[in-house]
Amino acid sequence: MSTKPSKTLETFPNPNPDRDYTIHIRIPEFTCLCPKTGQPDFATLYLDYVPDTDCVELKALKLYVWSFREEGAFHEAITNRILDDLVEAMHPRFARLRADFNVRGGIYTNVVAEYRKPGWRAPEAVTLP
Repeated sequence: MSTKPSKTLETFPNPNPDRDYTIHIRIPEFTCLCPKTGQPDFATLYLDYVPDTDCVELKALKLYVWSFREEGAFHEAITNRILDDLVEAMHPRFARLRADFNVRGGIYTNVVAEYRKPGWRAPEAVTLP
């Protein structure tokens, strides 16, 4: 059992590939480094995705997120990079990554990046009385 950071995102087969459903994941302990000062940046990541054939394995996701602790990156770049890596690993129908960064220099930053599989359309929302 690995307890070291890893850039490997493992997946497992979607148990219900014939249905659109959403997986919500909250990652409250994301850290990376400011590329200008080297100071730590802290964020909560929110991943929402509609799987197609594969789902991301949570321990692998934890180790992947951990691998950014010593990397310098701008908030916009790191959010898009993580989403790109997740899309490459899972090939989801839809994925949205929101990164809510804690204050840096008196400014909070929230970055949202999305991916839609070509041809996929979100199901119509159901409104109940």
